Amino acid sequence: MSHGEAITLLLVEDDEVDALGVVRALRQQSIANPVVRAHDGVEALEMLRSNEVARPFVVLLDLQMPRMNGLEFLEALRTDPDLEDTVVFVLTTSRARDDISATYHHQVAGYFVKDDVGQVFFDVINVLDGYWKIVHLPNGVDPSHSARAGAPDRGSGGTSPSSGDASKE
Repeated sequence: MSHGEAITLLLVEDDEVDALGVVRALRQQSIANPVVRAHDGVEALEMLRSNEVARPFVVLLDLQMPRMNGLEFLEALRTDPDLEDTVVFVLTTSRARDDISATYHHQVAGYFVKDDVGQVFFDVINVLDGYWKIVHLPNGVDPSHSARAGAPDRGSGGTSPSSGDASKE
């Protein structure tokens, strides 16, 4: 991986308004990482297994989705030898202790409640941005940094919340 390569964000979110809100918050904080969206866990696994998501990547995961929810997705991810070391952050509306415990049981990197609007949500986005700037990702991936607005975008994938999924609707 070249030093300037940005981390792709796989946003796994079924709700259009929430997906747009996440992308908008990223852009307002001048975070220009490529964003690819899956509408549920089934679609996300298909995209990951077919290498439709450029590496390196980080998953931003909702829990409450149709077909395959976030917890089912995590179970499948952690039992797949090619994907088991994927970095996942949960962005959900659930504050349920059982959900929090279950996701950390599946080695998520963080659990954030997206109902925290305003400055608190921007703080969450800034935490994520700081994380992927300094972390060493699995599979020998160099510590990557986010693509700041104005910097060349070297990742593949679009910047809209529905990028990469037009044929899957």
